Amino acid sequence: MNRRHCIGALLGMGALVSSDLVAAQSVRKAWPARKPTPPLELPAVDTAPWRLAGERGHAVLLNFWASWCEPCRAEMPALERLALSQREAGLRVVAVNYREGEPAVKRFLAKMPLQLPVVRDADGAAARAFGINIFPSTVAIDRQGRVRFIIVGEFDWDGGAGMEAIRPLL
Repeated sequence: MNRRHCIGALLGMGALVSSDLVAAQSVRKAWPARKPTPPLELPAVDTAPWRLAGERGHAVLLNFWASWCEPCRAEMPALERLALSQREAGLRVVAVNYREGEPAVKRFLAKMPLQLPVVRDADGAAARAFGINIFPSTVAIDRQGRVRFIIVGEFDWDGGAGMEAIRPLL
């Protein structure tokens, strides 16, 4: 096969994968049982640095997002509603911005104000530590600080599936 056909075949496979991913919308991935939770300390926007260890005793959703990501922007209001409705039950939702500067994050927050803590993964190291390379992706961590699963792609946090997903964490 010549080079042009190889590229065409690869692009065609990419289109199939993309359409499958859009149709599926999100995928739940298990976290390896023996793999430890990576430590995490990130700079927060307008507050002190945020540490995952400081959330021990709470269930945590780390939502990795970027302002250029349409599904991320679409999912954010539902995540915020979930965080507010389940705060008393011990759920914490943290919006982890992927590789954008603080000015870009602040511009985004001026357009879409959030009550969620917003932290910055400026160099992408946190995303790499959790194996995140598709946005949005949400890491679910139980009260003992163990990663239980990752939801890759936009997820309906408002629906019954959202409550079903977090129930084992609480």
